[in-house]
Amino acid sequence: MFDRISMIGLGYIGLPTAALFAARGTKVIGVDVSQHVVDIINAGKIHIVEPELDGIVHKAVTDGMLHASLTPEAADAFIIAVPTPFTEDRQPDLSYIESAAKMIAPALKEGDLVILESTSPIGATEQMADWLAEVRPDLSFPQTHGNDADIQVAHCPERVLPGHVVRELVENDRIIGGMTARASEMAVAMYKKVVQGDCVVTNARTAEMCKLAENSSRDVQIAFANELSIISSKFDIDVWELISLANRHPRVNILQPGAGVGGHCIAVDPWFIVASAPEESRLIETARQVNDSKPEWVFQQGVRAVTEILSSSPERSMADMKVACLGLAFKPDIDDLRESPALQITRKFAQLGCRVLAVEPHIAELPAKAADPRIELTDLDVAISEADVICVLVRHSAFTGLAARVPAETQLIDVVGLQ
Repeated sequence: MFDRISMIGLGYIGLPTAALFAARGTKVIGVDVSQHVVDIINAGKIHIVEPELDGIVHKAVTDGMLHASLTPEAADAFIIAVPTPFTEDRQPDLSYIESAAKMIAPALKEGDLVILESTSPIGATEQMADWLAEVRPDLSFPQTHGNDADIQVAHCPERVLPGHVVRELVENDRIIGGMTARASEMAVAMYKKVVQGDCVVTNARTAEMCKLAENSSRDVQIAFANELSIISSKFDIDVWELISLANRHPRVNILQPGAGVGGHCIAVDPWFIVASAPEESRLIETARQVNDSKPEWVFQQGVRAVTEILSSSPERSMADMKVACLGLAFKPDIDDLRESPALQITRKFAQLGCRVLAVEPHIAELPAKAADPRIELTDLDVAISEADVICVLVRHSAFTGLAARVPAETQLIDVVGLQ
């Protein structure tokens, strides 16, 4: 069973998952809409930064166990790991899932398993099954035939930490949410080829809600820390000392504040719950608002610093000011810029009219969304020596010991506790 698996989406989750199955002896067809991604993987290389992954992919491709394609091929299981963003009015956007479902539908055959790994709002797995059924009326699906369906469908969300994906895909427990008992049974058998943790069975809706609840819980905790940092600033209290002291209580564990919350999960997933149950999710929505507002608060700290310098140096203009933004990724020591508050803040400084020295040691060029003649990607030494204001936005390891290197005349704004 499951001699061939098709992975739809070869991003931060899809590629490591595909590579691990291939490394464990399962033939994997990786499918992506980007010719660039397909070509890189088929050359035995990777297009993302993730420890250990490059060697695993290279060996899997060299051994003929993994190849990438723009179009799906026949397989025993299809795993969908595509983006699930939200719209401008914060409603879930399932268009990527719909496209993936309709893409794989022609390749389905009796006995196949389809798994949705993408973090999704409640009911998305059932919606995906309906899309599949629309394209393949010749096959039966769980919503009409239960355990006897030709195609079984399950939701099995990933729950990994960027920078540790390879290890956590293997070690972490896996939630298996089948639309039927048969689907769960099949999914467990497939994931056990890779997963050493427990495969815990539930239904599809509970699996969907479980992932959303996990990330919303983190979001609420981070919002508390971010709110504390804002209150502490108002009263000239060192929030890092405050949290350290409070955490000496045996039942208190306050997280660390930062520039906001980014990434493809915590900054997005709580809105799926709010969209589904707006009247009942008041705490979750408030936490999202707190974390979404933090980048603006950080930016205003920088504005005040710039204004101070200009008021004491009337011969200078805003265009003369250099603000260094240290870190663009959404969390430390990765290259992932999705929903990054640091990137948002960096763009705001450029819009203010400053010259911005962006330091992100994990990327080679600025993304299109940061394309602005006032933003220059540079190294840390240049930023320290030239900036009037330095804003530490991400706690990258490369920035360790920064405070001692900052000239006395340079204003340092550290919102991640690097000092």
